[in-house]
Order: sequence, then C-alpha cells, then structure tokens
Amino acid sequence: MAFCLCVGTAMAEKTAPYFMNQSERLPLPSLKALTRLRFVTTVDFPPFNHVNAQGQLSGYNIDLVKALCEQLNLSQICQIEAVPWNELEQHLRAGNAEAIIAGLMPTPDNREEFTFSRSYMRFPARFVTRIGQDFDQPASEATRGKAIGVVWDTAHEHLLKSYFPEAAATLYPDRETMLGDLMRGKLAAVFDDGAFLASWLDTPEGANCCTFTDGPYLAPQFLGQGMSIAVHNRNAALADAFNNALQALEKKGVMDELYLRHFPVSFY
Repeated sequence: MAFCLCVGTAMAEKTAPYFMNQSERLPLPSLKALTRLRFVTTVDFPPFNHVNAQGQLSGYNIDLVKALCEQLNLSQICQIEAVPWNELEQHLRAGNAEAIIAGLMPTPDNREEFTFSRSYMRFPARFVTRIGQDFDQPASEATRGKAIGVVWDTAHEHLLKSYFPEAAATLYPDRETMLGDLMRGKLAAVFDDGAFLASWLDTPEGANCCTFTDGPYLAPQFLGQGMSIAVHNRNAALADAFNNALQALEKKGVMDELYLRHFPVSFY
C-alpha cells in the first residue's frame, strides 16, 4: 500500500511541511559555555546553499542558521563558512566548526562520531502530469497500465515499482530527456523528487506545461530521513538545542516563512 503524507487541516491550509510534534517537550541544554557557533556548508546546492548574484552566501540553509541563532540568543557568536563538500566532516573533527548544515545524511558509519538533529526538511516523491491531465482517481488506479517516466536506477524507480507495481515504469537515463517526453505527450506522468520538480515547475517551460498531481509521498526506506544538522559527538547537546529551536520556529511560523521564501512552488 502506498504511503502518502497525510496532512491535517492546519497543514493543508499552508504550503509548508511540519516535522516537529508541538506537544512534545524537547530539552534545551545550557549553552552558556559556548564561545562560538560556526556552521559549515557548501555553495553548490541551490536553493539551500549557494552564492547569490551579489556574491554572498545565500539560500534556505543560510536563512535557517540565522533564525536558529536568533532563537537560541546566539547571534553574536554565530558564524557561517562555506567549504568544499569533502572537507565538511574534517572541519567538525578538527574543531574548526561546531555544525554542518549542508545535507549530510546520517549513516551507521558517520553516527559513530556525529550526532544529528531531527529532520528540518524531507523530500517527498511527486507525480507531475501535463496541465488538464492530472489524476482524477487514486494514483494506484490512475497509473495502472500507464507510461510513468522515472530516472533509471534511482530511489524513485524503486519506490514507483514498490508502491505502484501496475504502472508501466518507463526508465530514463536523465531528467531532461524524461521531462521532454512528458511535454511531448509520450508519458502519462513522471515520478521524481518533489523539490527538483517544484524548481522545474517554477520555470516558464514547466509552468506552461505541467502540474503536480497526487501525493506527496514520503518513504524513508527509499528516500531517507531528509535534511538535518550534524554536530560532533563531543557537542551532542547542540543537537538537542537545535531540535528545541526548530520546534519553536515552527510554532512561531518562521519555518513557514522560510519555506515559502525559497520554494515559491511548494513540493508538498
């Protein structure tokens, strides 16, 4: 059975996803001994972290860092530095930074030395169809026997075949070719990462052609747990502080504002 993210009324009225349980009491450790809170990130993952037209480090993650530091009353000692991806973990090990906010995924190996906050963003799988051809019945029925484009040997291919086994999965080597065939009417729909598809739908090409339909679908066993903040185990209390701050930012509506600012086409 397919698992579609179920949203309550409050979430349905918004376009931002919620990940924190507001009824849960999360600890807030004392950070008085902290003299610096340096985050490291990269510049090659727009719209999360990149260099803008003014040559400044920008993006969702950058704005989230600023909001977290303000919520924790640490703005005076908060810093953000961009480093190459392959240097992120070494910066934490060497004590040159306190946190990584760049999409580093938790694994059994890196959990031996790093502690991760709870997810602040998860990437659902979504269907996209041409405008006027969106699903008028549940996806399990709407995709039966239909050509559904998906990129070969990806988590989305495995998810599609697991959740929608009666769809005629049409495999592509890349997204550009797949989306081209969707626009030309060779496919009933495509199935891919919601964030990528939202960015495409925000372009003139995508907006004039196509639309989200059905979903969103979250499948941690295929898509992972999403984005979180990594700290070294010696600073594990920071992860608790970030969780507390993330919960507070959701309650205040700050996470809504950040999401809508950076993702004008919602992928949820």
